[in-house]
Amino acid sequence: MNNAVNDGDWSGSWVAERLGVQLEGDDELRDVLGLALRRNPKRAHLLVSNVLGKHVPQSPSVVYDAGFTLGRRVRELLGADEAARAVVLGYAETATGLGHSVADGIGLAPYLHSTRRPVAGVARAGGFEESHSHATSHLLLPEDPALLAGDGPLVLVDDEFSTGNTVLNTVRDLHARHPRRRYVVVALVDMRSAADAGRLADFAAEIGARVDLVASASGTVRLPEGVLEKGQELVARFEAESAAVGGPSAVSPSGPVAQSPAPAPGGPLPDDSRTAPHVTRVDLRWPHGLPDGGRHGFTPEHRTRLEGALPAMAAGLAEALPAQARRVLVLGFEELMYAPLRLARELERTTDAEVRYSTTTRSPVLAVDDPGYAIRTRLVFPAHDDPADGPGERYAYNVAGAGFDAVVAVVDSTADTPELHAPGGLLARLAAHTPRVLLAVVPSYVPGSRSVPERPPMLPEPLRGPDFSSYAPDEVGWLLQDLSAVTLEAPTEEREEAIQSGGAHYAESLPVEYQPSEQYQALFHSALEESAARLAQAAGAVTELVLAERSPRPVLVSLARAGTPVGILMRRWAQFRHGLELPHYAVSIVRGRGIDANALRFLAAHHDPRDVVFVDGWTGKGAITRELTAAIEEFAASDGITGFDPEIAVLADPGSCVRTYGTREDYLIPSACLNSTVSGLISRTVLRADLVGPHDYHGAKFYRELADADVSVAFLDAVSARFPEVADAVDATAKELLAADREPTWEGWAAVERISEEYGIHDVNLVKPGVGETTRVLLRRVPWKILARAGAGADLDHVRLLAEQRGVPVEEVTELPYTCVGLIHPKYTRGATGADGRAVNV
Repeated sequence: MNNAVNDGDWSGSWVAERLGVQLEGDDELRDVLGLALRRNPKRAHLLVSNVLGKHVPQSPSVVYDAGFTLGRRVRELLGADEAARAVVLGYAETATGLGHSVADGIGLAPYLHSTRRPVAGVARAGGFEESHSHATSHLLLPEDPALLAGDGPLVLVDDEFSTGNTVLNTVRDLHARHPRRRYVVVALVDMRSAADAGRLADFAAEIGARVDLVASASGTVRLPEGVLEKGQELVARFEAESAAVGGPSAVSPSGPVAQSPAPAPGGPLPDDSRTAPHVTRVDLRWPHGLPDGGRHGFTPEHRTRLEGALPAMAAGLAEALPAQARRVLVLGFEELMYAPLRLARELERTTDAEVRYSTTTRSPVLAVDDPGYAIRTRLVFPAHDDPADGPGERYAYNVAGAGFDAVVAVVDSTADTPELHAPGGLLARLAAHTPRVLLAVVPSYVPGSRSVPERPPMLPEPLRGPDFSSYAPDEVGWLLQDLSAVTLEAPTEEREEAIQSGGAHYAESLPVEYQPSEQYQALFHSALEESAARLAQAAGAVTELVLAERSPRPVLVSLARAGTPVGILMRRWAQFRHGLELPHYAVSIVRGRGIDANALRFLAAHHDPRDVVFVDGWTGKGAITRELTAAIEEFAASDGITGFDPEIAVLADPGSCVRTYGTREDYLIPSACLNSTVSGLISRTVLRADLVGPHDYHGAKFYRELADADVSVAFLDAVSARFPEVADAVDATAKELLAADREPTWEGWAAVERISEEYGIHDVNLVKPGVGETTRVLLRRVPWKILARAGAGADLDHVRLLAEQRGVPVEEVTELPYTCVGLIHPKYTRGATGADGRAVNV
């Protein structure tokens, strides 16, 4: 077809009407291309692709399929044997993602794209100029120089094929070094004039090679006489009008529409940019050593690794998005197009949100807020990757005013700089136009090293009392972030329903803090009086085992929050008996999510990991023991830091899950009776993607308002006051334990599995063995029933009282390895707190 395309509903009509530009060619051209004007001394008009994912936000599936389909056509053209020998070369910056997608469509082709970013230590394997571009110098920096040295087909991919000069420059440079018999040029649109079309054939004959062209659509642009000057005058006039109202990024046909520009270097910031926005970092868990794209080469093996990791990475992004987000933009960064595109496509595939994809760019384009113009809005911000050609403006088009509920900015670690986060930077610009900004950073790959990691900020020092917790500052340092200002509490029944339905993880919210009755408080104080000496002996014994077997100068790291009072008691014992001032920290560990890796990084930076001893209050069935072991292994693999011993030291080990313990009796530890009011007024720890970024500690709250009910220090003082009277008993117990066979038998885990099946629960996570865990069930979860060992005495007084208050039956059982076991309601329905048959049939 040879139709003129200048209909009023086409996004090129504004330019066509004012400059007399005509777009002629295939019928689908107006669906693929729009027109805009730009500040460029060589070509005033810009063909704006609707399917490239650069200037116009588009469905990522549409963007990816456009390139993949072209790749399939190339494969058919070459045949399977030649396609297997092909190498694909894409052009920076606009076609880097398109070239990747074409390589995917071809199948087994490795991919390289040109770049404008020099990389220290990487030799240049070629380069060329792009005649009509605003930034012309292209570098070829393959990690493997042999990538461009073969004699198989070379596939060159660009978004448009207009004069052909870019391709000719490339082929001329590479052919002189490594001649080939065949080249294939791939473009979304072939927009050459008749004269330019002949040049390609002449060039092919000149070098003695076959050159094919594959494009999705074809046509040409008819430019009237003087269009360059007229276009430049039009751009200058509209930009002058924009400047008159303070620097807009878009103008309406009748005048400018104000929107803030990038700040001038050293100049004042616009009023809307004086504070940096809140941005949620999302840790992609990018596969270690996987290139971020094709700057240095991207092989089929790399593609396989990426595709294997995409579901988990996209799930992490989905989890961090606001629940109400219905329209989401994934915004790539200049040459970094493919990784954001694949993430966006996976997000689109796995969520209900309307996902769109585009990228930032160097290209300066006039924005005009008119339906007949391709670039309706423009965000302007400073470059943030320390570019080789110096500082300058960068742009994001058609993002402002597009109604996105969230924007996910994806950059490489080289670009994760202060300029990115500064007032007036990209993130601030985005925050002015969307309720939520997320930042995902892909490690910049550098040949010769595994990768350049993200630039982690300095990890903050531990939180300490009295600013965070009611403990003295030297008793414990909390490697947590303070979330006291965030409302995280939810009714117990609602939390249970969400947890068991899979709609939420238990660490994403907090239970409402249980306020003990006077009767229950009296039980606590009575239990403390009765058990203080027994607790003191167990605390002393486990500390002696640690000093004898683990380290003479251990670093105590308690698992918040149940482990924290025990860690303080161990620290006090070491001071009392040996005159040692042991460092003590509290860290977060979450079942199913692992330990706080940033806390481990802090510990490794300040202490020898071999001296670290993890501390908890007691063992149940051993789930946290297993969780910690797996987490330490994962941390060693990801960070290369070894030496942490996952063996936990506990006060009581009724489940026979660890080697380092004070006792294996299952008795009441009074600190289990209460929540924050016996744990320094600190909540359980929280791990939620919108609150905890990749460089943040897990979070917790400090319940200052409960100070009048706080017995945290009183509990510690009551136990440590018994140290002198139990000293001889501690010596005897420690000697006995050091000589004993303490290998874990995991009998507690076996008992839990048996109970789970006998009671028709079929989920070991809903079976909580031991006095401490049973108490937690009654305080925080929706209990179904309590199993009590026949003849259990005063150790269960508080359990019986709580069960009575919540209407939960207590069933006596013989041959129970624990004093008691708490069963969470296994098939929960709202309001079900007892065994009334509404939710379970046993």
